[in-house]
Amino acid sequence: MGKIIGIDLGTTNSCMAVMEGGEPVVIANAEGNRTTPSIIAEKDGERLAGVIAKRQAVTNPHNTIFSAKRFIGHKLDEVEKEAKMMPFETKAGKNDEVEIKMGDKWFKPAEISARVLQKLKADAEAYLGQPVTEAVITVPAYFNDSQRQATKDAGKIAGLEVKRIINEPTAAALAYGLDKKKNDEKIAVFDLGGGTFDISILELGDGVFEVISTNGDTHLGGDDFDQEVIDYLVDAFKKSDGIDLSKDQMALQRLKEAAEKAKIELSSAQETDINLPFITADASGPKHMNLKLSRSKLEELTSDLIQRTKKPCEKALKDAKMNASDIHEVVMVGGMTRMPAVIKMAKDIFGKEPHKGVNPDEVVAIGAAIQGGILMGDVKDLLLLDVTPLSLSIETLGGVATRIIERNTTIPTAKSQVFSTASDNQPSVDVHVLQGEREMAADNKSLGRFILDGIPPAPRGVPQIEVTFDIDANGILNVTAKDKGTGKQQKITIQGASGLSEEEVEKMRKDAEAHAEEDKKKKESVEIRNKADGIVFQLEKMMRENDTKIKDELKKPVNEKISALKDLLKDEKATPEAIKKATEDLEQEAQKIGTEIYKEAENKEANDDIKSNDDVKVTDHNKKESDEGEEGEVVE
Repeated sequence: MGKIIGIDLGTTNSCMAVMEGGEPVVIANAEGNRTTPSIIAEKDGERLAGVIAKRQAVTNPHNTIFSAKRFIGHKLDEVEKEAKMMPFETKAGKNDEVEIKMGDKWFKPAEISARVLQKLKADAEAYLGQPVTEAVITVPAYFNDSQRQATKDAGKIAGLEVKRIINEPTAAALAYGLDKKKNDEKIAVFDLGGGTFDISILELGDGVFEVISTNGDTHLGGDDFDQEVIDYLVDAFKKSDGIDLSKDQMALQRLKEAAEKAKIELSSAQETDINLPFITADASGPKHMNLKLSRSKLEELTSDLIQRTKKPCEKALKDAKMNASDIHEVVMVGGMTRMPAVIKMAKDIFGKEPHKGVNPDEVVAIGAAIQGGILMGDVKDLLLLDVTPLSLSIETLGGVATRIIERNTTIPTAKSQVFSTASDNQPSVDVHVLQGEREMAADNKSLGRFILDGIPPAPRGVPQIEVTFDIDANGILNVTAKDKGTGKQQKITIQGASGLSEEEVEKMRKDAEAHAEEDKKKKESVEIRNKADGIVFQLEKMMRENDTKIKDELKKPVNEKISALKDLLKDEKATPEAIKKATEDLEQEAQKIGTEIYKEAENKEANDDIKSNDDVKVTDHNKKESDEGEEGEVVE
C-alpha cells in the first residue's frame, strides 16, 4: 500500500512530509531543500518548476508564474489588485474566472498549482522509491468552496487522489499537539503566509483536536509586504535618478527578489543593504541601485498590513466565546511570522509570548502528513474536528437569506430544511445558495444556483421542497433539493462560483455588525409583508370553503379590509407599520367570522347530542321492559 503524503501548497513556497515509523518526516526536494518555491515557468519551450524556475525569473518575467494561489477559485474582478502586482498577463476566461498566460497559452490557476504539485510528487517518489498517488493537501482556513474545489482539481490534474483537504491552522495544531498529553489546552494558531492570513482557536485534549472558531483574510500575506518594499524602492530610485522602474518588468523582478531578501534579513538584523547594479540605463549610461533599508523603516511601511491581523483575531476569540487570557499557547505559522513586528502584534493581541517550538515553514506539511497517517490507520487515537468559516444560506421569499448552516459549525455536517412554493401551480423552484453573515440575500456572496422543476400543480404552500446542505470533511458543499411529493431531486456541488474579494470579505463580517440594525429592519419588513400575504391567502380560502356558513353582513367588512391590505402590498412605498396595522385590523375583523363558524358548529354539536340522548332513553326503556321478563321466567 502506497503512502499518503502531506502537502502544504503555499503561495510562496510549498513543503511536503510523510509518516515514517510513526513519525512525520519532511521530504527534501531534488535540489536538497526542505521547501520548494511555488513557481513555474516556460523558457525556450521547456517547462520549469521550483527553484530552477525562480532562478531564471529576472530574465523571463512574463513567462514565470508565481503566487498562483492568490488567483485560485477567483473571478478576475475580485483580484484586480493582485493581478496588477504581477509581471505576467491575466485575463477573464470562462465565467470570468482568472486565466494566466505562460508562453503562448492561457492557464487556469489550478493548472499552475498542478505543475507545482507534479514537481513535489516526482520528488516524493524519488525519496520514497515508490509511486505516490494519494495526498492530503492544506488550504487556508478562510478559503471558500470554489477555492477548495479548485485546489482539489489541481491535485487531480497532478495525478494525485486528494484524500482530504484540511485547513492550514488545523494542520499546524496537529503537528504542535501530536506529542502533547496535557488535557483541555486552548491554542490559537496565528498563520501569516505568502498570500493569506488565518487565525484559528482550538481545544486540544485526549487526542481530540477541535476547532472552535476561525477567521482570516485571504488577501493578506507576504506578497503584500514585498509590494510595499518594492513601491518604496521604486519611489526612492525615481527621486534619486529620475527614472520610473515600475514600467520595467525585468527591473521589477529584481526588485521583488531584493525586497524578499531584505525582508528576511531584517527579521534578524537591524539594517540591510539593497545593492542592484545595472538595474537600468539611460542616455548617460548604466544605473545602479544602492541604498540601506532599516527594520524600523520596514515596520513603518508595513504597519497597516500588520494591523489588519488584529480584527480577525478579535472576531475569532469572540466567536469562540473566549478572552485572550483563556489561550494557553499561540502557535505561529508561515514565514511572515518570523518578522519581529508580527510577533509583537500576536503578543499584544493574546497577552503572551508566542510559542517558538515549531518551524513555521514546515509545521503545516507535517500536520498534513499526520492527517494522512490518520486516514491510513498508522496514527491512532487522534480525532480532528474542523469547522466551516462562513454561514451558508438559501434565498427565500422577499430576498431573505435563510441560514441552513451557521458559521463555525463542526464539519462534516448535513442539515435540511423544508420550504414550499410562493405561488399557486408553481412548476419549479430556483435554489440560490449563499455564503455570508448578512440577513438579506443581495448582501451575501452568491455561490451558485440551480432549478428544481417538475413540481405538480398545487396551491402555494402545499408542495414540500426539502433542501439539504451537506459539507464534507474537505469543507466542500453539496446542495440537494427534493420534492417530497414526487421524489424528484436536483443536486449541485458548489464549484463554479468565484471566491471572495478583499472588499467582500471585509464587508460580509463588518457590515453584519455595522448594519445589524438596518438588516434587522429589512428582514422585519419582508416578514411583515410575507405574513400579510399569507393571512390574505388563508382568509380568502376559508371564506370560499365556508361561503354558506358566513352571513353577508360579516363577509362585507372582511372583503373590504382584504382589498385594502392587497392594495398596500402592491404599493412598494407602503411602510411596514402601515401593512402591520392593516393586517391586525383584518385579523380582528376575521375573528368575527371565526366566532360565527365555531358558534354554528357548537349549535350543530348540541343538536346532535340531544338526538343522541333521545336514542339512549329509548334503549334504556326497551332494556327495562325486557328486564321485567316474561311470565314464568325468574328475574334475578
